[in-house]
Amino acid sequence: MKRLLPAPLLSVALFLLWLLLNQSLGAGHILLGAILGLLIPVLLRGLRPLPVRIRHPLTILRLAFTVVYDTSVSNLTVVRFLLFPSFRKHSADFVHIPLELRDPNALAVLAMIVCITPGTSWAELSRDRSVLLLHALEVGDAQEIIDHIKTRYERPLMEIFE
Repeated sequence: MKRLLPAPLLSVALFLLWLLLNQSLGAGHILLGAILGLLIPVLLRGLRPLPVRIRHPLTILRLAFTVVYDTSVSNLTVVRFLLFPSFRKHSADFVHIPLELRDPNALAVLAMIVCITPGTSWAELSRDRSVLLLHALEVGDAQEIIDHIKTRYERPLMEIFE
């Protein structure tokens, strides 16, 4: 059954979304929606991420608050840089961050966190997934940025996913 219906919730969601987008309950739309709902998950099975087993659900909440706080502070910092460029103490640079995190889902979440935080962007991940190349808008002390990423994001993600 798992071969024919690898992601039942996704199939149902695709079917309902198809009907919603077409605003019709006609037989043709129901049939086409069912076909799409069944075929798309089967054809794209290889692109689905590994199954996730979350170990510490409360850590997710703590991490979410951390990300919201850090993103807000970073937003204010970037606005300050834009409005008052002379207040900028250090230039932008790349920072190599050694990673202990190996789970692909956790790495994807880390990538999202880094990318939504203004002033930072995920530049590259080494082939063996042991080093993240991060671009930061202002780098005074690279070790401070490394410690920030490792303690505030990597450690909670390891608790959640590994």
